[in-house]
Amino acid sequence: MDSSDIVLIKTFTHYFLHFVFPVFIALIFYRENWKKVYLILLATMLVDLDHLFATPIFDPNRGSIGFHFLHSYYTIAVYFLMLFFKGNIRIVGIGLLFHMLTDFQDFYFWSH
Repeated sequence: MDSSDIVLIKTFTHYFLHFVFPVFIALIFYRENWKKVYLILLATMLVDLDHLFATPIFDPNRGSIGFHFLHSYYTIAVYFLMLFFKGNIRIVGIGLLFHMLTDFQDFYFWSH
């Protein structure tokens, strides 16, 4: 397997975890309202707007976690605290934490 194959698998995994896997989260934990929950989980992708404040906006050698202000350890702690609320706040917390996990694996589990 050469480096272009690894990049392709890494990219597929990243976008799968961001856009497809949340369907499974919604179906497993919120079956009755899975469409609404899925849309909320997708909306948590807006957390990536903080990338627009970085120079350059995208750097493959820079991890998002701990660099961008909405990906900081302090905000991750807030996202964790959101799990202790009910309703949509908990769903947003789940989406944001899963987003952080996806970004973490994207940088630290793959060679870059």
